Amino acid sequence: MTPFSARIGIIGVGQIGKRHLERYATIPGVQVVAASDVSSVELERVAGKHGIAHTYADFRELLKRDDLVAVDVCLHNNLHAPVTIAALQAGKHVFCEKPIAGSYADGKEMVKAAKECGRMLSIQLNRLFRKETKIAKRMIDAGRLGRIYHARSIGFRRRGRPFVDGYGTASFVQKATSAGGALIDMGVYHISEMLYLLGQPEVARISGKVYQETGMDAARRTESRYDVEELGMGLVRFTNGATLDILESWAIHLNHFESSWIVGAEGGLRLDLELPQHPR
Repeated sequence: MTPFSARIGIIGVGQIGKRHLERYATIPGVQVVAASDVSSVELERVAGKHGIAHTYADFRELLKRDDLVAVDVCLHNNLHAPVTIAALQAGKHVFCEKPIAGSYADGKEMVKAAKECGRMLSIQLNRLFRKETKIAKRMIDAGRLGRIYHARSIGFRRRGRPFVDGYGTASFVQKATSAGGALIDMGVYHISEMLYLLGQPEVARISGKVYQETGMDAARRTESRYDVEELGMGLVRFTNGATLDILESWAIHLNHFESSWIVGAEGGLRLDLELPQHPR
């Protein structure tokens, strides 16, 4: 059998890009041969550390390479769609950081482009691949919970707002680049996990509310131009009669939330709640 081998490029070597590079270094057969970033100084520093031979200030130049199997998009949310679509059209498979995009419309266009180009598009939603999630899915599919009627999607940080609470950049808390706060940054992990376990039911109605109420250092507020939510809540009604409520926090005056759970007529299950880690 021929050993697995893949040459890839990475677009964006900021906070999350560096974490991806660390993971790639542990995967046999994967070689990151090209990188792109708007910061030339950081690009060269990171490329030197990880032995990346080719660097580009313009990601379009990276996409012209014909030796890349795939590219990894590690940019702010509102940049996911244009860069991913360009990569797909250049004949590359794409692994993109979560969320898929800053808006539903952009995400839909990304999926459409992948189908039209005959390329694979994967979004970084690691909770779907956890052993705990796989076991829960087997239990549900085997009917151990009976008819499922309600689920809860939970994410908690007492303090964990990017930049203003001490890590990351100000772009994380500006709608112009990030599109949203706690819900779009953390919530996508937990909501996608719940939808997967529930079997992707059709949505009938969604209602919700977002908040930005927790106190903040005045200088940090001015410097960050913080305009995203720190707390998001929602209720989803599905056409099959089941419901899902959502609670996602970046900052709140509480010590703990209970973890996500699913309940059915014959049983229920609770998933582990990951504790916040800094820096992310």
